Amino acid sequence: MKTLKLGIAGLGHVGCGLVDLVQRQENLRLPGQVEITGVTARNRSRNRPVETDSYRWFDDAAKLAADESVDVFVELIGGSDGPAKVAVETAIKSGKSVVTANKALIAMHGQALAELARENGVDLLFEAAVAGGVPIVRVLRDSLAGVEINRVTGILNGTCNFLLSEMLDTGKSYDTVLAEAQRLGFAEADPTLDVSGMDAAHKAAILAAIAFSADLDFSKVSVSGVDGVELLDLDLADRLGLRIKLIAEGKIAGDGVVCRVEPFALPKNHPLARINGSLNTVRVEGDPLGAVTLTGPGAGPGPTASAVMGDVAKLFNPIARPAFGHAEHHARRKFVVAEADETSAYFVRVKLMDKAGSLAELTEALAEAGVSIDKLLQDSSDEDGAAPIAIVTHLCSRTAISSARERLQSLASNVGTPQIMAIEASSE
Repeated sequence: MKTLKLGIAGLGHVGCGLVDLVQRQENLRLPGQVEITGVTARNRSRNRPVETDSYRWFDDAAKLAADESVDVFVELIGGSDGPAKVAVETAIKSGKSVVTANKALIAMHGQALAELARENGVDLLFEAAVAGGVPIVRVLRDSLAGVEINRVTGILNGTCNFLLSEMLDTGKSYDTVLAEAQRLGFAEADPTLDVSGMDAAHKAAILAAIAFSADLDFSKVSVSGVDGVELLDLDLADRLGLRIKLIAEGKIAGDGVVCRVEPFALPKNHPLARINGSLNTVRVEGDPLGAVTLTGPGAGPGPTASAVMGDVAKLFNPIARPAFGHAEHHARRKFVVAEADETSAYFVRVKLMDKAGSLAELTEALAEAGVSIDKLLQDSSDEDGAAPIAIVTHLCSRTAISSARERLQSLASNVGTPQIMAIEASSE
């Protein structure tokens, strides 16, 4: 029986979850035996839920990565630069395959690391970097190699999905639900990476690079989070038959690939609109497949550690596969910024002072921008005398809706910042 010797850098929740799996591997279906020969973390004396004292300790992750006793280097440190990047580069240059759950590292430096792995004849595997227990990286790279994919969409951040679901279900404000999510462990003490959309954007960029044989360029990814979404937006959208979700999208646009993360308004019958709580889901559309949707737990030590172990299992038979599935004969695409003439229907929410002529000013401003109204809902004025108005537009360009945003913001009767979200087309 073959034995793989692991060097594990990072003993946080995921690292300890992986150690636990190794220690009870007799219950798993691995092709051989896994052995931990060395570990490292920022704090050696920290109290951990698994026993690690029997493993050789390294103070430097790069030294662990280069050690002759290690067959596979597992990077669970996190961060796009610093010790994580140095250690991964060291491991690859030392002829060792690497398994990582580090989405920021892969999103920012994955292209260069993939080329380095190719040059050194080793594998770079990162299933755990995207959607935790949902095996979407392997599905895109391997299982759907025979599909011409034209679009990948998904809910890739469980924290944001929990916030939006819970706000709508309970009627509580964003700040109240965020505090509850932090108490339950669904959100970090500093939730900025999640609620800003950046976490989901890292994952979206990785999926887009795989799905479309594209050179990953994170600078071209458009990112907007949920920190500006109000309970009012969720309620009004619901009354118009829509659900607001933070959606990650990658799609073909001419010869390039557009990748974005932003709040979308989805028809209630859309598959992604039905995903609530902290679940992650990814929908892949292509020919001749049609569409397939994968859903599961997207974070936490259990799902993520299992994804890491799944990659380790593949290395019992290493083949130095291309990290993003790009063979030399594949036509390569580039990440591009969305064209200004890209069209969509939009959900628009504004607050206007409840006075004569306000609504007429709003409709005139939209008309001047070239945006026509499909549906309009006016709610009662709040305690400050501002009346919320929700609109569903007909199809219009991003240029037109940007112009409409500026005009609405400058209206004398406008109160606050208008909310504008693209509406996803119904899939049914």
